[in-house]
Amino acid sequence: MSYCDLCPRNCPVDRTERPGFCGMGDALKIARAGLHFWEEPVISGERGSGTVFFSGCNLRCVFCQNYNISTGGDGKAVTIDRLREIYRELIAQGAHNINLVTPTHYLNAIAESLSPALPVPVVWNSNGYESVSQLKKLEGKVQIYLPDLKYADNQLAMKYSSAANYFETACAAIDEMFRQTGKFEFDDNGMLTRGVIIRHLIMPGALENSLKVIEYVSSRFKPGEVLFGLMRQYIPCGIVSDQRFPEINRQVSDEEYQIVEDALFASGIEDGYVQDESSASDEFIPEFDGSGV
Repeated sequence: MSYCDLCPRNCPVDRTERPGFCGMGDALKIARAGLHFWEEPVISGERGSGTVFFSGCNLRCVFCQNYNISTGGDGKAVTIDRLREIYRELIAQGAHNINLVTPTHYLNAIAESLSPALPVPVVWNSNGYESVSQLKKLEGKVQIYLPDLKYADNQLAMKYSSAANYFETACAAIDEMFRQTGKFEFDDNGMLTRGVIIRHLIMPGALENSLKVIEYVSSRFKPGEVLFGLMRQYIPCGIVSDQRFPEINRQVSDEEYQIVEDALFASGIEDGYVQDESSASDEFIPEFDGSGV
């Protein structure tokens, strides 16, 4: 039997026969494809990022804004050839890049879909829970990595995402991403052409976690090497209304955000982005209706 080793779960299942932890079988499944304008400015630009939202996920984030597709499994099955067509259609619409969202559990198929090389940068937009050995297969195929660094506290990682070894796993993955891309680079129009943007979502009541993430990134990378995105967009989604998670069934307060932002500005991290309060809104969550697929 061939076991799946595309992510750190190393599921003891053959996904041609039954789903892995990600909830998906072997076939590509996509929930939406279209131009997306709500990424970092250097990704979305004026024309939008050509975004492909894949179904399934190798984490179990109870607060996921895309819960219907990450855990619910909504989406349409497509072939690798159809995925290549979707890339071409998005590029024809003016996409600055091709943005692959939650792609990890389809890594082999996606790597195949990226040959021949595309005329725009490819963005690997992931939760950060990646296998270094698998990421090596993407070298030369992906120009921009957009990983989350959700947790420095593995107890929180286990409680909210079912990933007890998240921090060390994501840190090793981000190191590999940086090895592949090197320092970030922009084109003449200020659009990112290669590099790593590390994202961190502030969660309510988890300030120490955020402060540790900032401390780690500031100590690991020098100015000019990676970009850092501090995200304030948390709203209660997924199953956080369940009585097991009352502490995160609210938005981040102004005071909490200010503490984390102040720590960021004092950290030595010079390159990146912050979000304002208006980002914490469900109006920025796309409709996962199969459009563009």
